[in-house]
Amino acid sequence: MTAAVPTPIPKTESVFRPALLLMSGRTLAFAATFFIPVVLARTFDQAQFGTYKQLFLIYSTAYLIAQLGMATSLYYFLPAASHEAGRYVANSMLFLGTAGLACCGVVVVAAPKLAHWLSNGELSGYLPWIGLYLFLMMLSAALEIVLISRRRYFWASASYALSDLARAVAFLLPVLLFRQLEWLLKGAVVVAFLRVLLTLFYFRREFRGGFTPDRVLFKAQLAYALPFAAAVLVEIVQVGLPQYAVSYLFDPATFAIFAVGCLQIPLVDVAASPTSDVMMVKMQEKLAEGQKPAVVAIWHDTTWKLALLFFPLVAFCLVAARQIIVLLFTEKYAASVPIFIAWSTIILLATLQVDGVMRVFAQTRFLLALNVMRLAILAGLLKWSLSEFHLLGPVLAVILATLAFKAAALIRMKKLLDIGVAQLLPWGSLAALLGAATGAGAAAWAVKSQLHVATAPLLCATWLAYMIVYTALVWHFDLLNSGEKQALAQWARKLRAATAGAFGYGKG
Repeated sequence: MTAAVPTPIPKTESVFRPALLLMSGRTLAFAATFFIPVVLARTFDQAQFGTYKQLFLIYSTAYLIAQLGMATSLYYFLPAASHEAGRYVANSMLFLGTAGLACCGVVVVAAPKLAHWLSNGELSGYLPWIGLYLFLMMLSAALEIVLISRRRYFWASASYALSDLARAVAFLLPVLLFRQLEWLLKGAVVVAFLRVLLTLFYFRREFRGGFTPDRVLFKAQLAYALPFAAAVLVEIVQVGLPQYAVSYLFDPATFAIFAVGCLQIPLVDVAASPTSDVMMVKMQEKLAEGQKPAVVAIWHDTTWKLALLFFPLVAFCLVAARQIIVLLFTEKYAASVPIFIAWSTIILLATLQVDGVMRVFAQTRFLLALNVMRLAILAGLLKWSLSEFHLLGPVLAVILATLAFKAAALIRMKKLLDIGVAQLLPWGSLAALLGAATGAGAAAWAVKSQLHVATAPLLCATWLAYMIVYTALVWHFDLLNSGEKQALAQWARKLRAATAGAFGYGKG
């Protein structure tokens, strides 16, 4: 009996270049977006900041659930359906607008009940604004998805950048001028309305007469999207469950401590979302060509690129957790530090974009089963974890549930791709990168322990030490291939040129 010879994984076009272009657009708005909660935490008291977090918890929950997968279904249909693309997009937009209008009505009518359930009477006055914002954002939910699916990577990047920058201005400027949460919500509605106008303009220009709904195509979209929508519904419930539980059991100020600890670092979504989007489009194209081994290469490439960013990010967050929280949110939120340390480790699991692979293979029912499993684990541990570990408990339960989800998805991927465990992940490269991130973290910790300065310079010195050691280790052990080095160099030159042009440098 002879041992099975692993099928060689062919080289394929990297997701790195288009994903890096998308990330560039979102990186331009990264600082502004990231500092929205930072400015609000310093402008509002803890109770009012907690109210803001509760409002947008309701918004994000409704926004993701109400789409029922109709926006993201376009990643599945558009790459292989150029002639019917406009009808697919029109179907999605019509559905999203109807669902958004229904959600707006529910939020307005249920405002008093929601305020009671979340132990915050102030919510009811603000919820109509959130309902209107939700409706408008639903209408434009497919904009970047269509751009990416049609390989308009530059325009998708620009759309991400302009949307995030406009959102940051609309959120912060009214608050700085009027110091009232209601003005933030009014600014958000204005920006969402402008985004809808831009979306309609692009879709009409791109698809012209083809931008009309089609009943037959709609049925196909719905058949694909509904199982995925059920999976998303369960996922959103399990993501929001810890926050809703803390909000229900504690006052808004305590919820603010928990929410700050569960800090969503925008850089994670900035990198993971466009990289996963590009991965799905490329996988779908290769499957249409009958090139399943190329799908494995795309998966390895995606996982490696995200690990290159996320491994060091997690290590730095663990080393400098207290300095990050205190610098951003002041000593009032020092109690959030242990929560933030635990929460940061979840970023490691974001390296594995298994959800996208399941969707490419139309494994939406299996994805639903995985999310039900994750929700069951979380719900079963939530009460016990809160009693044993207080606010840290729900985060530990989320980590365990997410770990089980990723492991089960990888097992299914092994079968779908018909590969062995050795080919499932780029194990050697990931181990080497983890070693580099850990070594840099140890060096940064040593530097930090020897310095006795204010928080801001201490954080800067720790970051500088970390980046120098991490970069040196990655370069010394030759962890980047030539294409990655060239792409990074080109990106750096373009960014430098853009910066010089913006500030008028190099004009003699």
